[in-house]
Amino acid sequence: MVSGTHSASARDELASYATGLADALPPYASPGGARIRLGVNIAHHDDTAADLEGYARPLWGLAPLAAGGGAFAHWDLWSRGLAAGTDPGHPEYWGAPEDIDQRTVESAALGFALALAPDKLWDPLTGAEKDRAGAWLARFLHARTPENNWNFFPVMVSLGLDRVGYAHDRDARHARLDRLETYALADGWYRDGRTEQRDYYIPWAMHFYGLVYAALAGDEDPARAARFRQRAGDFALGFRHWFAADGSAVPYGRSLVYRFAQGSFWGALGYAGVDALPAGEVKGLLMRHVRWWRERSAATSPGGLLSIGYGYPQPGVAEQYNGPASPYWAMKAFLPLALPGGHPFWTAPEQPLPDLPDTLVQPPAGAVLLRSGGDVTLLSGRQHNTWARGGPAKYAKFAYSTRFGFSLPAGELGLVHGAYDSTLALSDDEGEPVHFRVRETCEDPAATGSTATGSNGSGSADGGGIEEAGTVRSTWRPWADVEITTWLTAAAPWHLRTHRIRTGRALHTAEGGFAVDRDGGLAAREEDTGRALAVSAGGDLSGLRDLAAPGPGSGAAREGRVIDLLPGTNVLARRTALPTLLTRLPPGEHWLRCAVLGSGPAGAAGWQDAPPAPRY
Repeated sequence: MVSGTHSASARDELASYATGLADALPPYASPGGARIRLGVNIAHHDDTAADLEGYARPLWGLAPLAAGGGAFAHWDLWSRGLAAGTDPGHPEYWGAPEDIDQRTVESAALGFALALAPDKLWDPLTGAEKDRAGAWLARFLHARTPENNWNFFPVMVSLGLDRVGYAHDRDARHARLDRLETYALADGWYRDGRTEQRDYYIPWAMHFYGLVYAALAGDEDPARAARFRQRAGDFALGFRHWFAADGSAVPYGRSLVYRFAQGSFWGALGYAGVDALPAGEVKGLLMRHVRWWRERSAATSPGGLLSIGYGYPQPGVAEQYNGPASPYWAMKAFLPLALPGGHPFWTAPEQPLPDLPDTLVQPPAGAVLLRSGGDVTLLSGRQHNTWARGGPAKYAKFAYSTRFGFSLPAGELGLVHGAYDSTLALSDDEGEPVHFRVRETCEDPAATGSTATGSNGSGSADGGGIEEAGTVRSTWRPWADVEITTWLTAAAPWHLRTHRIRTGRALHTAEGGFAVDRDGGLAAREEDTGRALAVSAGGDLSGLRDLAAPGPGSGAAREGRVIDLLPGTNVLARRTALPTLLTRLPPGEHWLRCAVLGSGPAGAAGWQDAPPAPRY
């Protein structure tokens, strides 16, 4: 691909990608245009809602394209679809909105599109068609939604109805906005409702919609718009640390099938005119991210459709709410196409990320971000999710990497199926261990940049003296009589893990590093007492070194193994090998500690250096 550093080429590049993705969709449309069916729907919502998703989600990119003067050859299909889908007498009617309904989610894209491109969707309708479409959309203002980012969906609908002059209950919109503002946290973060989750729903939902609102309704509601902009500016300063030098973002949390929606916040920041970062830096963050995804042809099918998966088609990544068209949420990344070519976002030369610190603690997210060799690793200690498919693997592993991703279990029997990268897996099986448990929830979480001193002045209340600078800490209980406190400490390019295990039963333990690509074979495979190492054919290195632990229960060094995991478990590499440290523990208190290194070829020599000394 072209570099995109010239304003015209960057804008044209983004427009070309948006139209290319959308041009692949019309062959899958229903005769009336209201439904686009891209495959078999296995989501929990009905097939009609899944087909609406296929119709609506591309509008996140098509509406900005049209607002900025870009051409798209199939607007007639979408306009006819709006008329058909909102007509109760039409066979392609989308159905009446219900409480906590997927239709509410997709209504946001319709409202957004009416707000940005009414000439393409609304103006071609007859008077009767407009009445039906307006009435159908207005019902979402009063639909019951979960107490989370869903409150923004009726707000987007209201903005669209405002633009086309359809009367509706605007007080309901402001009530939603008032509730949303109660979710605000420090440093520009929000909580996504009544949860501990601090994931990509903050940038691609809470901030994205808030910035769209600020841009479209700022004259009417200037105080709220200013707050949305201020929070987004504060958030931008920390969120840029989630992105590697090559544009990739840390794969973390649910809805990874939305892919380059991860970078949509940067386009929204430019669209709303927030100047917390230089325009060239914001533009560079967006463009590098979109290019990183566009260059991964495995993300699309041969027909040009976005697949279910992350780095390649991988249905196991999906949550129970993902239908075949869910990945088109990624079209949010095209929002700045609504800006004219002469806007500062487009005229500013793209800039790389500035020199950023090796370590950044983000207490609201319960995370420490470690930067080394251009790659980013997120150490996670606060968050968990037990309702989404694969939630423990997506939130509660120890580390998530732009280079190595993370893995999802392919089964429940043994280490090969479990894919326990960046995890301490435990089994109480007698004999050969088969059934393992991992961290699923986090108690007493903390992320700190300073030493935590306990009542005895030793550095921690239990006397272990763990220095918590650049550390996330949590306690977890895989069984009622097993309590584990885990400290994860950034020590670039390594990270350190310490576990205090209080167990009433004998345990097998297996602690995994990063899973490394084994396609083409491994260039190195090292299995020894106290260490395990795997190097890919391309030179990526993953290794663990056992360290002396701080407590009296520190035993003999663990045994190193490299385990070939089942294919299709890692979100980035199709086939992987996992360096792992193994040991057995009798009942009692024990301490385990290791240093973990994951590096590209340029930093692989770091394995020969001694890992950082334990700080206790």
